[in-house]
Amino acid sequence: MVKKSPKTAVMKPAHSGRTFKTVWFAKEARKAKIPDEDLCRAIKQVMQGQADDLGGGVFKKRLNDNMHRSIILAKAGKHWIYAYLYAKKDRENITQEELAGFKKLAKDYASAGEDKIAALLRDEELEEICHED
Repeated sequence: MVKKSPKTAVMKPAHSGRTFKTVWFAKEARKAKIPDEDLCRAIKQVMQGQADDLGGGVFKKRLNDNMHRSIILAKAGKHWIYAYLYAKKDRENITQEELAGFKKLAKDYASAGEDKIAALLRDEELEEICHED
């Protein structure tokens, strides 16, 4: 289990903030009845520092009246990707191994260019849910 004391994320909103969710996350959010509007509102809160910074571009944000936890991957504060969702009642936290995997995935997304993001959207591996200018 990850037992780090959470740091508060402090990120300045970027000029262009795009938020995505993975196909897997979209399915789980639908089951949990968490609408995209709530996810977009939560990303604004993450940008204001209202999330747990797990390091390496990985953030944990509480959703759905604190019943669920989301793992969000950040790309330089410009792209935000909802990658994982779990119910608080089902598990306390993610493991160190899972955190390491999310950090690697965040690094992969961070090094991906706009062409790669466009390809992931086209292949329906990512779905864009909000775009702030």
